[in-house]
Amino acid sequence: MKNNQNHTLVTGGAGFLGSHLCDTLIEQGADVLCIDNFFSGSKDNIRHLFSHPYFELTRHDIIHPFFAEVDRIYHLACPASPIHYQYNAIKTIKTSVMGTINMLGLAKRTKARILLASTSEVYGDPELHPQPETYWGHVNPIGIRSCYDEGKRVAETLMMDYHRQNRVQIRICRIFNTYGPRMAIEDGRVVSNFIVQALRGEPLTVYGDGSQTRSFCYVTDMIRGLTDMIDHPDFMGPVNLGNPEEYPIQEIAEKIIRMTGSSSRISHEALPEDDPVQRCPDNTLAAQKLGWAPKVGLEEGLEKTIAYFRDKLNS
Repeated sequence: MKNNQNHTLVTGGAGFLGSHLCDTLIEQGADVLCIDNFFSGSKDNIRHLFSHPYFELTRHDIIHPFFAEVDRIYHLACPASPIHYQYNAIKTIKTSVMGTINMLGLAKRTKARILLASTSEVYGDPELHPQPETYWGHVNPIGIRSCYDEGKRVAETLMMDYHRQNRVQIRICRIFNTYGPRMAIEDGRVVSNFIVQALRGEPLTVYGDGSQTRSFCYVTDMIRGLTDMIDHPDFMGPVNLGNPEEYPIQEIAEKIIRMTGSSSRISHEALPEDDPVQRCPDNTLAAQKLGWAPKVGLEEGLEKTIAYFRDKLNS
């Protein structure tokens, strides 16, 4: 008999993170219902699961209510790349606000535990470094990134209010830059951009002088953090999940050129509006509460990601 925590809904399950999460949940014996509207997700990411008896896919946009009987909800649906989330800013904030209301309504009705994939973007362009969960952020509420930043901040508010008012079991994870296989070729984020440009022999686009820093977490470490968090008996978060090793963007570009054996050069362009200068997690809480820390180093993770994109571009 299957245990009663086995019916798991993953919103955005055909996306980069969502598809890896579906894989892990299936391996753990869960009965997985994946919903996605395929704006930034892809059937290719989950095609290998189509024939699995405990995997089900439904095309659905979570700004509309969704009804199912579930025990757990991983709420990942929302475009996470600036290119994607700025394409239709109103739809992005609708996804975070209305979509989260719909998922919390489902969690309330079914008494499911729900995990929100929030983001380091809630910290905006931080004035405190590295960022602990107690930091309230430095966000421009009317900037071009605010549809995503403020959408996720409202989603966190909704999670807390549904918990306080309706006793919904919630978990909040603030995800920092994550990379790995199944990122979209036109994703627009640093690692995928650089790898694709290097493999194509195109100039690598570095915004500003490249001294701004980012930390990069490999996808398997991130998925382990999400599953550890939803399994915790009482810790709600929010909790930072990310790799605390910080690298200047210029250094990442040079490393990827070297690792791909590319003849590409680096091209500098103007820094986009509201682009944060530093972003790095304080992982103290994740270590204390979850015993979680990233295990995959940057070189190892980049090797696997480069191999994925090389195959993808050659296919």
